[in-house]
Amino acid sequence: MTSVLVVDDSAFVRTVIGNALSDHGYEVQEAADGETAVEMARVHDPDLITMDVVMPGMDGIEAVERIMSTAPTRILMLSAHTEAGADATLEALSKGAVDFLAKSGESVPRDAADLAERLVEKVQEVEQVDLSSVVAQRAADRAAAAAQQTAAAATGGTVTGGAAPVDGPTVDPTASPSPIDGDLSARLGDEHPEHPTVVIGASTGGPKVVERILRELPPELNARVLVVQHMPASFTSRLAARLDDLSPYDVREAVDGDSVGPGEAVVAKGEYHMRVAPTDGDDLRVRLTEDPRRHGVRPAIDVTMESAAEAVDEGLVGVALTGMGKDGAAGIESIHRAGGTTIAQDEASSPVFGIPRKAIETGAVDAVLDAASIPAGIVDATTADGDTNG
Repeated sequence: MTSVLVVDDSAFVRTVIGNALSDHGYEVQEAADGETAVEMARVHDPDLITMDVVMPGMDGIEAVERIMSTAPTRILMLSAHTEAGADATLEALSKGAVDFLAKSGESVPRDAADLAERLVEKVQEVEQVDLSSVVAQRAADRAAAAAQQTAAAATGGTVTGGAAPVDGPTVDPTASPSPIDGDLSARLGDEHPEHPTVVIGASTGGPKVVERILRELPPELNARVLVVQHMPASFTSRLAARLDDLSPYDVREAVDGDSVGPGEAVVAKGEYHMRVAPTDGDDLRVRLTEDPRRHGVRPAIDVTMESAAEAVDEGLVGVALTGMGKDGAAGIESIHRAGGTTIAQDEASSPVFGIPRKAIETGAVDAVLDAASIPAGIVDATTADGDTNG
């Protein structure tokens, strides 16, 4: 029987969640605060934890960091539909939480039935997360960050690798530098598209990998970057703001008719598909639509990749990252047929290997790379003699 630790300072919420999970065969334990949750995770070793973000004393973010350091566990965050809730949730994801569920901003009792139904579905998804990949990536990030800090201290310099300092308010202090020795931009070569287009698609486990790619992608690449991350509308704007803080690229949430130029990135707005419209010159133009969901999601990775394959003439790269389902497989095929380069995240570094696996099964993926190697893979894909299969 799968055991779940329910962490929330509201007794009512703990009861609603606990009853819903118990009715579906889960063994449930409860904690009313972060400090108790840390101790219970260590002693009882639950299979999964649902974690409230805002609690008195130790909040959910600190509790996630402590648990992932002492008793790594699959953690599902419960977050309010607010900017503060979204920011806190993204921070928790950077600390090792694997997914989140947005709660209504209305009174909890009125939202109870809907919350219980959605929670059970999400818990069933989180059960499939490969915890070993989350733990391994976190350990690698910490080791690389420590080495970077040591090197910076030895030279009297500062830590680099993003547009903001590693101790800034939104920067993950465990973030690692580029795995490439020397300047990643040196791999660009003399001949590459003036303004390549990179389409990145991700779902569960994706935000941290997207952060890494945007942080390490050299601005000299002058890429136009389109990010499709499965997220609610209230979260995609905060993801874009976080990426903008971390990255040398100018990142924003997409708006209908937006122009995306070299050195810029847009994040598809939650609840809208993002299509790439044919255009002349250095800028792309994106259109947002409320067309029916595809694969049950909106935005859909396939919609953006397929339209990019039609609209972009050269220097197109498609990247399929961690996540549940098959969204992105058809898009990867479209980019491959159009002569673009396609990359899929490997199984070992993917918390959920669904999206990359389905992309790989199409036979249209040029390179299967671990999360740390994807930025260099994108750069290699834009060089005249690059070989992403190496």
